[in-house]
Order: sequence, then C-alpha cells, then structure tokens
Amino acid sequence: MDELLITSPANPRLKALAALRRRRVREAEGRTLIEGFEELDLALGAGVVPRVVFYCPDLMADPDAQARVVHDVAGRGAKVVRLGRAAFEKVAYREGPDGFLAVVDTVTRNISDLEVPDDALVLLCEHVEKPGNLGAMLRTADAAGVHAVIAADPVTDWGNPNLVRASKGTVFSVPVVSDSTGAALSYLAARGIALVAATPDTDVEYTDIDYTGPVALAVGAEKTGLSDQVLHAATHRVRIPMVGQANSLNVSTSAAIITYEAVRQRRAR
Repeated sequence: MDELLITSPANPRLKALAALRRRRVREAEGRTLIEGFEELDLALGAGVVPRVVFYCPDLMADPDAQARVVHDVAGRGAKVVRLGRAAFEKVAYREGPDGFLAVVDTVTRNISDLEVPDDALVLLCEHVEKPGNLGAMLRTADAAGVHAVIAADPVTDWGNPNLVRASKGTVFSVPVVSDSTGAALSYLAARGIALVAATPDTDVEYTDIDYTGPVALAVGAEKTGLSDQVLHAATHRVRIPMVGQANSLNVSTSAAIITYEAVRQRRAR
C-alpha cells in the first residue's frame, strides 16, 4: 500500500485540512471531516468512501484492528496519509484523538431527494442551532429506527465536524435532508404524514396520542421553540410534563423521549 508520510505540523496539506472546520470552506469544497475510529468505521459501514484518510499509529488504541481499516479504505480507492504524532495533534479537533481523521463528501440532500415508507417515522428539527444537539438526535434516530431526519430552516450544516462527532457518524447512516420549513411541511402533507409538534403550550401529554401511523415528530430550538408555521400545521401539539424549576428540557432529550414513545407504541402494535 502506497502512502504519504507527513511529520511536520507546518505542512500545507494540514492547513487545508484544518480549514474544513469552517462552514464557508466546507460548502465551497463540498467536503467535511470525520475524526475518530468509531465514527469512521460506522461511516464506512454505511457505504461512505473517504477521499483521504489521515492516520497516526502512535495514537491508535488497537493498532492491529485499526490497521485493517486503513487497508480497507485504501482498497476502496481512498488516499491514505500517515501522520506523525505532532502533525496529527495539530489538525485534530477533539481532545484525546485516537489517530483517525478522514475527508469525505458532505451530505447535501434536500427534501425532494427523500423517500420514506408508508409507515414513516420522521424527526423534524426546526431552527436547531447547536451541532451537538443535532448530532445527539441523530444517534437517537439511528437507535430507534427513525426513517429520516429533516433539518428545517437549519442554522448549522450536516457537515459540521462537531455534529459528525456528536452523531458518532450516524449522520452517514440515517437519511438526512435540509430544506425550508415550508418545503418540509408540504412534503409531509402530500404524503399524509401526521405532524406531532412538541410545545409547552398545550394540555395534551406526549403519551396521549397515537403514533402508530405515519408520523413526523417536530422539535424546535430551545430558546424559541417551533415556529407558528409548524404549530399551525400540526395534527397534534404535545408536551412533556415537567415538575421542576427549569422551564424546558434539552431539545435532544425531548426528541428522544417522544421518539421512544412512538417506538413503544409501534412495537406494541
């Protein structure tokens, strides 16, 4: 296997790699970063073919197993670059890096690209601004078997490295799309998918409705919640009961609670 070795942290290739942390650069190049062995392994399992994989044997926790991944990606046609420890730590964006960083194509699908089954379970996230929250919701979606996640009027992009990290790579295994709120609502309505909106301004608890048919679960930004456009379009508005002093839950926690109620009902059916 032919590979390039870079030991200098000042190498121009590494500067270009670090530039992908900026959204403007990611969108211009159509590429993003995956850091971490588990995240890369999951992306590979989802069929992602990296453009370049950078690895550092000095940081690998299980060199033998992880070396097999290096050979695997090389066999798929990806370029492989070996980095010295100082060089890798220069471009790593997480604490305690494990020696894997890959450049991959960014997920850039919109609502017109989305196909869901007749009994679809969809998660709609409107105006969610924190990459970590979107990433956490993707992990829930992956675990729960959600058919798609829609970012409506998104504030961040699916290629944000912190989102990729928080999702543990599931951004590549769960169908994700980005589009306007209006386009997302039109898509759901055209397919007869009921819309359940999470909001504190209702007396209906999230356990009181039927999720066994085609349904989309809508959550909004923690500060502003869902827009009036979504609330007016909702088939049901539901709340999660709270008895403490805080007036809201983390949006990814709210999404997980309601998603698993839908899963519970569907499994019982």
